[in-house]
Amino acid sequence: MSGPPVVLVVDDEVRSLEALRRVLEEEFVVLTARSAEEAEAVLGREWVHVILCDQRMPGQTGVEFLRRVREQWPDVVRMILSGYTDSEDIIAAVNEGGIYEYITKPWDPDELVRSVRRGAELHRLQRENRALALELRMAEPTLARAVAEKGARLRRRFGFDAIVRGEGSPLEALCRLAARIAAYDIPVLLTGESGTGKELLARAIHYASPRSGRPFVVENCGALPDQLLESELFGHKRGAFTGAFADHEGLFAQADGGTLFLDEIGEVSPTFQVKLLRVLQEGEFRPLGASRPRRADVRIIAATNRDLEAEVRAGRFREDLFYRIAGFVLEVPPLRARPMDIAPLAQHALEAATRRFGKEVQGFAPETLACLEAYPWPGNARQLVHEVNRMVALADGPVLGPDLLSPSVLHARAAPRPDPVAEEAAGTGGGLRERVEALERRILYETLVRHRWNKSRAAEELGLSRVGLRSKLQRYGLDGDRRERA
Repeated sequence: MSGPPVVLVVDDEVRSLEALRRVLEEEFVVLTARSAEEAEAVLGREWVHVILCDQRMPGQTGVEFLRRVREQWPDVVRMILSGYTDSEDIIAAVNEGGIYEYITKPWDPDELVRSVRRGAELHRLQRENRALALELRMAEPTLARAVAEKGARLRRRFGFDAIVRGEGSPLEALCRLAARIAAYDIPVLLTGESGTGKELLARAIHYASPRSGRPFVVENCGALPDQLLESELFGHKRGAFTGAFADHEGLFAQADGGTLFLDEIGEVSPTFQVKLLRVLQEGEFRPLGASRPRRADVRIIAATNRDLEAEVRAGRFREDLFYRIAGFVLEVPPLRARPMDIAPLAQHALEAATRRFGKEVQGFAPETLACLEAYPWPGNARQLVHEVNRMVALADGPVLGPDLLSPSVLHARAAPRPDPVAEEAAGTGGGLRERVEALERRILYETLVRHRWNKSRAAEELGLSRVGLRSKLQRYGLDGDRRERA
């Protein structure tokens, strides 16, 4: 729309017509007509955005005239003026959508201008929507290709091939099994410790399924109390509870046609388990404060770090809900059970961290990888990623040395092979001499690892001469080739 919007005012009374023109002409281009016939002539030769018509006119009413305008000039936004607030014809015309706004007499000048302004904005939006729809129709083949390419990119980014694993990893068989069931619309329960990558596996299942073109939505069920969880999953209407200032669409509605991943499902309270069971059984839910239920076609993938079967036996988790979500159960092994995955996971985390932090770090020193592989990783892959991020943040050079490791990870490599003396020193048995020697051996090894087996630096830190250090290394069997211990 170029220039001010054009408004056609139709009224058979000259004084009323002039009053309307004076109020509107400061903001709009105002055309006038004193009859329906004269208005049609104007519409035939001028580009009109909004028409404002009086209801009482000779020959035909304003409603009848605007109905004819709708047939011949459907783009024009139609508004009517009337002093009859209870006219059934006018109310019916407004309700059926033929008239945009009904303005009662006597009208307020400021309110009248605001109403016409809204009508002009509606006309602009309608034109933009039509233009956009035309562009979309013309671009439909290109759009289809773009959607297909986006789907392929998402599958590459989140598919099974994107799950980092080493050769011979237990994840290989797990991914093959998950890929086989992905195509079938059954619920999946993922079990395993926190941080093992259950959400990554859930995403891979989604993007390998027929639902891959629809949303994948995630909710952590253990992070919210019941009312907030119910609002998040099912939605709420404005005023349903304190703080509900607007309607909120729940995750079931957002995931319609796609997949809803319910993480930490084992943390859900018994009360909410009943509500969740009904949704899964009936396929419908009721937003908080709503009078009618809604339906959603959603595939459920749930995850837990609890033993849900034990929870069922203990009466803390509903048996019927368990069988609703456990259509197929997949257990993700912890990182300590798949040490072959540690090096590729660490490298993957390193590449991500260097991009995020803007640092040029090429890789890990052999001693560093040895320490990473010796550590049991109770926090699993998530803890490993945090450890690598920490090292990259502290790094000053292109190689991550063992001096950058957290003490707990560094200590895990202090005993490269089983040592009865060290084990005894770590416990309560053994005499003082044996326990002191085991501690001394541990300190020597940690210091050598930290200095990358540079004996001069290790001796300096420990306050020993090189001869004295060499003697102690021979005594404790630490004088061999360090690569044998890596």
